[in-house]
Amino acid sequence: MEKTVIKTGVTVDEAIEAALSELGCTKEQAVIEVIEEGSEGGFLGLGRKDAEVKVTFNADEAVEDSGASESDDTYYGDDESFEGDAVSEAEDAAANFVAEVLSGIGIHGNMDSYREDDTIYISVTGSDCGAAIGRHGETLEAISYMTNLIANKHSEQRVHVSLDVGGYRKHREQVIKGLADKAVSRVRRSGRKVVMEAMSPAERRIVHAYLQEVRGVTTHSEGVEPNRCVVVTPEEKK
Repeated sequence: MEKTVIKTGVTVDEAIEAALSELGCTKEQAVIEVIEEGSEGGFLGLGRKDAEVKVTFNADEAVEDSGASESDDTYYGDDESFEGDAVSEAEDAAANFVAEVLSGIGIHGNMDSYREDDTIYISVTGSDCGAAIGRHGETLEAISYMTNLIANKHSEQRVHVSLDVGGYRKHREQVIKGLADKAVSRVRRSGRKVVMEAMSPAERRIVHAYLQEVRGVTTHSEGVEPNRCVVVTPEEKK
């Protein structure tokens, strides 16, 4: 029995893999026709076209060629390959969402994305990125939150998106660590607690993690959003 499917993907290879997976056959057993090569599009990937392929598989011919019986198990690939595809789909969805948002507010620049394990890193560089950052990074945090929702909507496994625009997040992290170092110095000189400036939840987590291994001090948060602060306190002597 002959069966044909038409599939799309970011690349021709991705579309072919999706078709072969549905048909349950190998590339050698199928007849593949490329309908659309696809294109990367312009700035930030806008206007990108997916690749489209038509794949035909004749199960009867495959059985004759292999000498296999109808009771033989069909191999669809290991689970790890499917997990990788899921994360790739989440990465594409996240990158496309960021591109649309930034284009909508007039941001001009270049975007790079890659993944390590279950984390997707998206970095946007260029001029006039301020509108996507906002006061104390509030706009960037909002975009990051929505991007994480979009990515996880396209992935069965939990993924995390780390978004940086104009190098703000990396620069801000260094500034925060510098402020934390100063707070520790003041605590050690005075022997009293030091209340740091108000920060976002993500920035407070940086301080807590950074000072976790520092001897002689402990940290906790006080106050109500958006004025919640990290408090650095002398560690009680045992």
